[in-house]
Amino acid sequence: MSRGVGPPFGPVSGTGRGADNGGDGDVLVLRALGLGDAFAGVAALRGVRRAFPARRLVLAAPAGVGSWLRDHGIVDDVLPTSGLDQPLAYDGTGHVAVNLHGRGPQSHRLLASTHPDELVAFGCAKASHAGPEWRPDEHEVDRWCRLVRSAGGDCSPEDLRIPVPDASGGRVRVGASAAHTPRAPHGGPARREDTAAPVVVHPGAASNARRWSAERWTAVAGELAATRHEVVVTGSGDEVPLCEQIAADAGPGVRSVAGTLDLSGLAEVVAGARLLVCGDTGVAHLATAFATPSVLLFGPTPPAWWGPAIDPHLHAVLWHGTGPGDPHADTVDPALEAIDVEEVVRSAHHLLATTGAPESPPQSARCR
Repeated sequence: MSRGVGPPFGPVSGTGRGADNGGDGDVLVLRALGLGDAFAGVAALRGVRRAFPARRLVLAAPAGVGSWLRDHGIVDDVLPTSGLDQPLAYDGTGHVAVNLHGRGPQSHRLLASTHPDELVAFGCAKASHAGPEWRPDEHEVDRWCRLVRSAGGDCSPEDLRIPVPDASGGRVRVGASAAHTPRAPHGGPARREDTAAPVVVHPGAASNARRWSAERWTAVAGELAATRHEVVVTGSGDEVPLCEQIAADAGPGVRSVAGTLDLSGLAEVVAGARLLVCGDTGVAHLATAFATPSVLLFGPTPPAWWGPAIDPHLHAVLWHGTGPGDPHADTVDPALEAIDVEEVVRSAHHLLATTGAPESPPQSARCR
């Protein structure tokens, strides 16, 4: 739920703490990117909070994911922003600007146009800004944590963990670090005992290069359903035909909920799942945040840049590339194409056996 905010904050919306900050300016953070980028930036956002604890933290980001982060206490308010083409509708003064969007110069200049007292950003000669060096081969989470630490904000990949609300609005499991979550001897979450929890299959992706074939997703879903797991296929409104076809072709025990979930609903489904199987897409970062076991199919982007940054025992990362490919290609990336159904199913069964209650034997075996 949003509230109106009077001058000087313009159209910023949310349930923030601006009235408690007196004469202090905000911290205006730019990360006007999609779902995966937003969740990969959570650790850095927590570092920003620690660096400037007395200031209201305003996130310039798409309204949907920004509002979710606001409602979960990661940020205080949201300035709805998509991309870098339009000026930021921000009229605050005395603020600190933090660029968690890119290395510049366009993103630097966009924040500089709000006339902050201080700009925290990577060094960019074209924007006449001195700052830490951008490292192209750095993991996305490590990169932004390093920037924020340079400004005094302690943070690490462990800060990626997010609590999720249950149906009554309470707080439940917070990944592997929750005080109320049983701990396994290796330090991660204990085995999941909820055998009724579904396996989530998310076949979609933003580009053709990241899209494994529908036939392979169908085979994976069918194999998992054969071991008496409920399989739920998720996707966006545009992916409804794909997901419904996969569910129909995979057979009994597989159903599609594509197009029916907002971000809160999707987050609850992933947080409560026994396992997530998906490509290198935003939903994978939900599994990381909620300590949900996952099988992740990578290509064209290397997992060293975008793979899970915590809990390696919970995530099977499949990658057959030798370097980065073209994320905007019209056809599936060769590294992703090289992953076969057997490898995915084998990885899924391993995680189901080691992170949850024992699996039931396949239906065909029970009938013998």
